[in-house]
Amino acid sequence: MPTHNRAETAESDPSAVPLTIGFDIGGTNTRAGVVDASGTVLDTVSTHTPEDEDSLVHAIVELVEQLRRKHSVSAVGVAAAGFLDPACEVVRFAPHLPWKDNAPVRDILQEELELPVRLEHDANSAAWGEYRFGAAKDADTWVLFAVGTGIGATLMHHGEIYRGSFGTAPEFGHLTVVPGGRACSCGKRGCLERYASGTALVDTAVEIAERGGFDGCGLYRRVVDKRASGNDVVAAARSGDALALATMDHFAQWLGQGLSIVCDVLDPELIVLGGGVSQDADLFMDTARTGMNSGVVGSGFRPTPRLETAELGAQAGMIGVADLARNMV
Repeated sequence: MPTHNRAETAESDPSAVPLTIGFDIGGTNTRAGVVDASGTVLDTVSTHTPEDEDSLVHAIVELVEQLRRKHSVSAVGVAAAGFLDPACEVVRFAPHLPWKDNAPVRDILQEELELPVRLEHDANSAAWGEYRFGAAKDADTWVLFAVGTGIGATLMHHGEIYRGSFGTAPEFGHLTVVPGGRACSCGKRGCLERYASGTALVDTAVEIAERGGFDGCGLYRRVVDKRASGNDVVAAARSGDALALATMDHFAQWLGQGLSIVCDVLDPELIVLGGGVSQDADLFMDTARTGMNSGVVGSGFRPTPRLETAELGAQAGMIGVADLARNMV
């Protein structure tokens, strides 16, 4: 009698592979989705992220139960923003979540859900999603550079996520690019994400406005009155506001410098820009690419990576961690 391995079955009939649930747990909202073997999200539910540990576990259990009433699922994946141990069992510290001080999250959830649980860092989850179903499907050595509120990053090599010795690599967002520069929530000063992230846009706009020459711009008064957000800066840039365009140019130059560091250290074939800011990549991608190519060691005499935007959008982490959970069963 012929035998078939699981990979062959999935390729010939994705519906034969069990469904899994993927969670994307952010500081504000917790989202869960049922994902099939092709990376398609079949159903989603969400709730506000609770502020204490027990309530967060209860919320996860409740969302799983809601989805299990309509779908037969075999495992659960949880993507969380925080520091995980190398085995992805413990959340050492999550600055925006109630899990602190080496919380054994995987064991707790497995006991409550009575299902296999795969715990993973949120950037790594998104990277896995892009690797399996998105912009990095054909890449061997590549980096996800996720630009949103801060900067998250993942290095993948030969189909494996690189974690470092203690599970925290790579932290490109906290490379010091301006000694003694802007204060960062990590406790350091002058980190890259304080100059090339969504939250950095407002600080940059304030600094540029204070130099003068932009008081006739529509964005100017909102900036000096501290009423502007990063989204306001992007929207103003799209309308041609000079202050906003100068801010986006500053952002793009810093992003290009950060990407050149990635090239010098890792020499990847591909860098995928993800995160919320990547949705507006047309405003800064060309300048960032030029800065990356001109900033690398041996500029003009060496290949540089392809620079592309992520394809899975806000669902990348959910899709990726659901697929990782599927690998457990």
